[in-house]
Amino acid sequence: MSAPDLVAFDDFLLRVGKLNYAWTNTESLLIHLIAGLAKTDNDAALVIFLTLNTTRARVDLVQRLAKMDRTPPPQRKRVLAVTGAILQLAGLRNRYNHCIYAFDPDGGNTKSILMRIADRKDTIKMGQTSELDAAAMDEIDAAIQKLRDINRSIWSIAKDFGFPS
Repeated sequence: MSAPDLVAFDDFLLRVGKLNYAWTNTESLLIHLIAGLAKTDNDAALVIFLTLNTTRARVDLVQRLAKMDRTPPPQRKRVLAVTGAILQLAGLRNRYNHCIYAFDPDGGNTKSILMRIADRKDTIKMGQTSELDAAAMDEIDAAIQKLRDINRSIWSIAKDFGFPS
């Protein structure tokens, strides 16, 4: 029986921290999209943003504003693309932010255990596990890079369409 590799786990936690930083920083840029699409200022958009307490609600608002008839099609297309990209990463972020970790006393990979109930038609599932292996690390690294790209895209949309910044 060997001890778990706590150095590797620390490296994993550092990556999760970077993912959270990149996520929060990028999600906050939705304020500029809200301001521009709702034709208001950043202060009002900030109040709206903070009133909505989930990423999903904030993205839904931005998408709905983008889908309004008054939104020019090129603007709509870009906003929907960037918000779609955010939603594609939400599952990964949620996996590592709503879990507990299990250490293998025999020295195997640490696992994340998702703390969520998934309702199915006539059953429930809970406790989905994922290995914290090299593939998980690579997936987090890729998500961080995608968030950087999304961040740049949001700034580009704000600049190109004259949204408050």
